[in-house]
Amino acid sequence: MVVYSFYIFDRHTECIYSKSWLPPPAASSTDILPPTHPHPQQPPQQPPQQPTSSILTQKQSSDNAKLIFGTVFSLRNMVRKLGGSDDAFISYRTAQYKLHYYETASNLRFVMLTDVATLSMRNVLHQIYINLWVEYVVKNPLSPVEHKGGEGVRNELFELGLDQFVRGLM
Repeated sequence: MVVYSFYIFDRHTECIYSKSWLPPPAASSTDILPPTHPHPQQPPQQPPQQPTSSILTQKQSSDNAKLIFGTVFSLRNMVRKLGGSDDAFISYRTAQYKLHYYETASNLRFVMLTDVATLSMRNVLHQIYINLWVEYVVKNPLSPVEHKGGEGVRNELFELGLDQFVRGLM
């Protein structure tokens, strides 16, 4: 089993936590080689300023979280309209990944992306909620109740516990 990523969305549809277990992309050979200068007497030209990789990674992560929430929201509404009022949306699968979904009574949404061969992770998401979220975030008096403006969860115990828990599954 391979876990690709994990997201938590609050009741205001903001992504308050995301974690990816994919390896970072390798640097290309063009990033390592210095620029060549055709005429040695001319001063080297400065390359155009580009955003740093951390800014690009944060933007890409934010865009991915929005796409995932939009997909979950749309599929869940479709399932409710076609299947009635009971909560029947648990997961869906594509050729590349499987999305697992768990929603709490307080409208927190836990989403996990895994490989396609993985069985249902609904119980695992429930365990993450009960054993990690409630214990390390909800019961922490220093943790905010609401995460205004997409302010994420910054709890070291929760992050370490989640990482150990997910790595134990792999």
